[in-house]
Amino acid sequence: MGEVNPAWVRAEDPSAVGAVRRRAVELAEAAGFDTTRTGQTAVAVSEAVSNLVKHAVEGVVLVRPHPEAPAGVELVAVDKGPGMADVARALRDGYSTSGTLGIGMGAIARIATGYDVHSVPGMGTVLVMHFTAEGTPGPPLRASGLTRPIGDEVSCGDGYAIAENGESTTVLLCDGLGHGHIAAIAAQTAVELFAQVQDQEPLSILEHLHRGLSGTRGGAVAVARVGRDTVTYAGLGNVSGWVADAGGRQGMISLPGIAGHQGRTLRQYEYKIPPYATVVMHSDGLTDRWDPGNVPGLFARTPAVIAAGLLREAGSRRDDACVVTVRPGNGGD
Repeated sequence: MGEVNPAWVRAEDPSAVGAVRRRAVELAEAAGFDTTRTGQTAVAVSEAVSNLVKHAVEGVVLVRPHPEAPAGVELVAVDKGPGMADVARALRDGYSTSGTLGIGMGAIARIATGYDVHSVPGMGTVLVMHFTAEGTPGPPLRASGLTRPIGDEVSCGDGYAIAENGESTTVLLCDGLGHGHIAAIAAQTAVELFAQVQDQEPLSILEHLHRGLSGTRGGAVAVARVGRDTVTYAGLGNVSGWVADAGGRQGMISLPGIAGHQGRTLRQYEYKIPPYATVVMHSDGLTDRWDPGNVPGLFARTPAVIAAGLLREAGSRRDDACVVTVRPGNGGD
């Protein structure tokens, strides 16, 4: 599945609760949830957003089809404070501390098909939860991606796509040249081109994208195939690729150029993935100066929480931003 234009909502006013709830209900009904499950999803989403509005600093929320399972609904909630010192305690029913997201967390966790939380006092909280129809298993949680447009723009010139096949996950990231609607066309075209050849080697996929983007503004593009212990990577332009864990990170090579317009002979490279590491790709809408050690515990969480945490810590409001995260094998197990 791919994504170009997400609908982030600022959780600054009580009206945000109703707006996000309505979006969650629309997605649940479209995914075939029955009335009871749709209502449960609405309650959990409302509770999460209400907590953001009441207690968080610079809270934002996104509700969307799940990147790995479009028949599921995912909520991503991010804030910059105050954070929780004891997440496990916050998840117990009845726990309430003024100034945290602890209120109602136990109920939220019980309703969701799955959830993950990362929180550091003074730094903020990332909450990700997903919902599926009654009796339907949750997604594998091997990969995730997030995009955010520059400033108050509606269209985002960055996009990504995820394709899972057995033990491997193949991902695309495209940073359309510039920003706004024309850049978004390039990113959407890249997502569509990727879908045509997603089973091929990353180098072949990149070559296909390079040819196919010639009728657009073009952009920076990278493709990675993540297996159990290796990642094969091919990039053209200013996309950052990393193999990262709590101890640090290793960079992956993208060649200079603009997909669709200019580039030298394309190449792909292979890198080893240490145990429990995560493959991270991001556009230049995120600074590359982030350090896993500066966000304690983040890289032990699920790909969606890692992506949201990196977007919060390293994302710039002066450019479109996109980050994709992938765990090797079956969720890194």
